[in-house]
Amino acid sequence: MPARSQRRIAMKQPRPPAALHPRNRHQGRYDFPQLIKASPELARFVVVNPYGKESIDFADPAAVKVFNRALLKRFYGIAHWDIPPGYLCPPIPGRADYLHGLADLLAELNDGQVPHGARIRALDVGTGANCIYPLIGHSEYAWQFLGSDIDATALASAQAIVQANRLDKAIALRRQAQPNQVFQGLLQPGETFELSLCNPPFHASAAEAHSGSQRKWRNLGKLDPKRKLPVLNFGGQSNELWCAGGEAAFLQRLIAESAGFASQVLWFSTLVSKAGNLPIVETALRKAGARQVRTVAMAQGQKQSRFVAWSFLDVAAQRQWAQRWRQPA
Repeated sequence: MPARSQRRIAMKQPRPPAALHPRNRHQGRYDFPQLIKASPELARFVVVNPYGKESIDFADPAAVKVFNRALLKRFYGIAHWDIPPGYLCPPIPGRADYLHGLADLLAELNDGQVPHGARIRALDVGTGANCIYPLIGHSEYAWQFLGSDIDATALASAQAIVQANRLDKAIALRRQAQPNQVFQGLLQPGETFELSLCNPPFHASAAEAHSGSQRKWRNLGKLDPKRKLPVLNFGGQSNELWCAGGEAAFLQRLIAESAGFASQVLWFSTLVSKAGNLPIVETALRKAGARQVRTVAMAQGQKQSRFVAWSFLDVAAQRQWAQRWRQPA
């Protein structure tokens, strides 16, 4: 096979039905009695929706935060979790799906079995105040994580969560001192990771983020002119939600930088919230020289999303890398 053709291999998985990953713990409707049992404070936020089912008001940031706290405690054993006001409070089922999809990539190199334990290291680019990917990833697979961020307040919050749950040996945090860099100045020479993951800012401005939130309320039938709604139900600081050029510009920068660390990360990856940005991502990956590319579709109800993973190693080199997982400790 010509070198150029081999470099451009792109295995795009078909879009699944509106369902979560089979290993995702959040299948079906939420069991509110069990969640309240795990976290009694949730009880005061539970309401009955127009369909006669128990739910919470997802337009209420306080309710969303307490709901996330209950999910983390009930399903992942996270006893202590909190974030500062105004910081991103992410949807946990979708975040878990991303991790399970990445685990499947590693399983392909491990006889179909997801590798567990501290030999698997993952880099969470922009871990935020919530530290959600390291918390779920370590709970599910006992992987080691390095979380990075440019926001000192976010890192302080994440560190408080890590320490409160005695996860210091599993989750490390590191500040990226250069806001316009992703990997440069962050990764140390010789430092390697099986995975890198990222939830990029997908708006180009605060006004665009606000407009998207209002459109969400309108679609959900919750836009009440008499009620003052929060700007965003999941919160979020500027660096979490928007950047110059929006998602497309950030993804191009992320991919371009990744080429400089081609031998230090087995699989790079990122969420891509806007399907229209996939051609831009493909072009950037071709330019960067990625050898393998995967686009993995995800779905939660009517919400469709996807992540893109890429590697600068061919399959033979990846399998050689994976041999270290089987070596005696």
